[in-house]
Amino acid sequence: MAHQTNPQTRAPSRAWTWPAGGARQHVAGVAPPQSNFLIGAQIRKWAAAEIAAGRLLPWLAVGFGFGIVLYFTADREPMWWAPTALAAACAAGAVLLRRQTAAFVLALGLFAIAAGFAVAAIHTARIAHPVLRFPASGVTVAGFVELREESQHTDRFVLRVDRIDGARLDVKPARVRLSVKRGMAPAPGSFVEVKAALDPPLQPLEPGSYDFARDLYFQEIGASGFVRGTIKILAPPAAPSVLQRADASVQVLRDAIDARIRAVLPGDEGAIAAMLINGRRDAIDPHLYDAMFVSGIGHVLSISGYHMAVVAGAIFFIFRALLALIPGLRDRASIKKWAAFAALLVTAFYLVLSGNQVATQRSFIMIAVVLIGVMLDRPTLTMRTVTIAALIVLFFAPQAVVHPSFQMSFAATLALIAGYERGALRVKAGTDSSLGARAALWGVNEIIALTIASLLAGCATMPYAAYHFHRLSPYGVLANLLAMPVVSAWVMPMGILGVVAMPFGFDAECWRQMGHGIEWMDWVALWVASLPGAYGRVALFGTGPLLLATAGLLVMALLKTPLRWSGAGLVGVAVVAAALTPRPDVLVASDGRAVAVRGADGKLSFHRTGSDTFAIREWLAADADGRDVRDPGLGAGIACDPSGCIGKLADNALVSYVLSPAAFEEDCARAKIIVAYGDPPPGCAAMVIGRNDWRTRGALALRRTDDGFVIDSVRPPYFDRPWAPAPPAQRASFGKLVAPADATPRRQDVEADQ
Repeated sequence: MAHQTNPQTRAPSRAWTWPAGGARQHVAGVAPPQSNFLIGAQIRKWAAAEIAAGRLLPWLAVGFGFGIVLYFTADREPMWWAPTALAAACAAGAVLLRRQTAAFVLALGLFAIAAGFAVAAIHTARIAHPVLRFPASGVTVAGFVELREESQHTDRFVLRVDRIDGARLDVKPARVRLSVKRGMAPAPGSFVEVKAALDPPLQPLEPGSYDFARDLYFQEIGASGFVRGTIKILAPPAAPSVLQRADASVQVLRDAIDARIRAVLPGDEGAIAAMLINGRRDAIDPHLYDAMFVSGIGHVLSISGYHMAVVAGAIFFIFRALLALIPGLRDRASIKKWAAFAALLVTAFYLVLSGNQVATQRSFIMIAVVLIGVMLDRPTLTMRTVTIAALIVLFFAPQAVVHPSFQMSFAATLALIAGYERGALRVKAGTDSSLGARAALWGVNEIIALTIASLLAGCATMPYAAYHFHRLSPYGVLANLLAMPVVSAWVMPMGILGVVAMPFGFDAECWRQMGHGIEWMDWVALWVASLPGAYGRVALFGTGPLLLATAGLLVMALLKTPLRWSGAGLVGVAVVAAALTPRPDVLVASDGRAVAVRGADGKLSFHRTGSDTFAIREWLAADADGRDVRDPGLGAGIACDPSGCIGKLADNALVSYVLSPAAFEEDCARAKIIVAYGDPPPGCAAMVIGRNDWRTRGALALRRTDDGFVIDSVRPPYFDRPWAPAPPAQRASFGKLVAPADATPRRQDVEADQ
């Protein structure tokens, strides 16, 4: 007889399912559930909805990006095989745990993080190249010109080195970037020989600031410098490659377009028009240049996702409208797909014409994913599209995750798509069918939609603008609302028509009309920048608040349930943490030539021994200080004599900058900190910041505490990454230093190089 189990006493089996919320269930003899239980049940219900099928893909991209961020935080270069093996193990674990929801989600997240870490490590190992450690003058460099850039004050070109000779070269970089006077840069594809003074790639100017050396490393540039003397055009030792000849042809086209625009539009309008069409950064009035960024429309000056979207949208609309005029074609073919294909081709041409910069490449990938989605009948304005674009960009260029253009572009896109999906950017047209009423309502709806879009994009990019550029644009919504419709509907379409009409000789009127739109944009920038409180300055803060703000943005954009509002709390915590970030009391440049001391008035006083003011300009911006770098009052708190300089901290403690060894005797007795090239005498009571300190650890920031000074450095002890390699036989400790005998340049050598 089979054993019978009483159904009333049998223990129920359990499965990994979230309890359904809703109606309360009462069991005999059991008290009704408490409110906190109901809240917990509701939260579990929301959490179950957030990990439902199809909802985890965006978070895979987030985990992938976070793994890359972890890679860049390492003090030493990781072994590429370790994260690769970890990613493989996590992938295997996810497959084995696929029937257990919580474990599967955890394993999948770990796989994404490990995969991002591994991709970044493999990418760095793949492009490994030598990086110059110390300055070298009188270097002879010969090679092919790969890229020419125009900037505000000088021209630059990238040289792929064929041969390089110099007495003090510790390594031989494969590519160098050289600056010359405006208009003197050789054409891409030419083979040149120059005399140059080379410097290592520029390290961060302050702990926590942007790493220029890392940026150059991933462009495979191992040194930068200045051309000394004439540029010799030589016969190449070998025929240029197909790519080099193609680059030269594109440069000829860019030069022709630039010359034609300048002939029709002189002055600032012509310079800005050239920026919008071919990406050339030319000199415009400094007051206008500052006003563009203060007002919040400075993003127009560099070709980015916005320009790509406008070009793609204009070509898509025009091409589709022209095809619709052909009788019967709309019924026989999908003209929308043809228009998308045409927009893709024109956008690719615009990428090449604009200089094919890294930031523009990322923008093109995003637009290409959208256009390909149109051709494949896939929804375009979705989080899935953004996710795919982000994964493609990060897979091929993992370093993009730490670049401000990537962060701001994807933050704005996330916010706009989240707003679109939730109806924030869609306004109902109403019920009045009269033509005048519909036209008026359409105009009102467009203004409302543009305002909301500007608010969403502005708020989403605000943390990154504050972190990287130390500024906010309080009137950014107003400026963008007034200027961007004109740029989108008039300036860029006129520029496209000008390029198309140029071979036929009818382009002059297009450039003139483009100039009228640019004049309006300039007026908006200058007017908004003149409003009270337009200069929103933000002091430097660490990566912690930025990561918190990013997490808050992701939660609010990606979650669908009310759990998304927890992201606002993360953003609030990030704002408080950024505001409470302590500011340094002493700053020392990476070459020891500039020192800043914070006095009793809370402002920094500066002393420098060289002519370069770049570090001081960046320090002022990072300190939310609006003083101009040319202000003679910047050194008011520091007194100097032939032996050295003395500055006072807020508590009257002295900071000494020693110019002569004779100053050590007095300063060691009365100063708290001494900054000096030479070694102090034995028994010096002050903390001495010497040459080996800033050479091995980069720029330094010191904060006064009850126990002394906390020292932050650009490169922590034992830091060794490919873009900032540690000096050989490095031994660095504050107060007692042992300099490398044959690696650290002598003081007179450094002064001769700079």
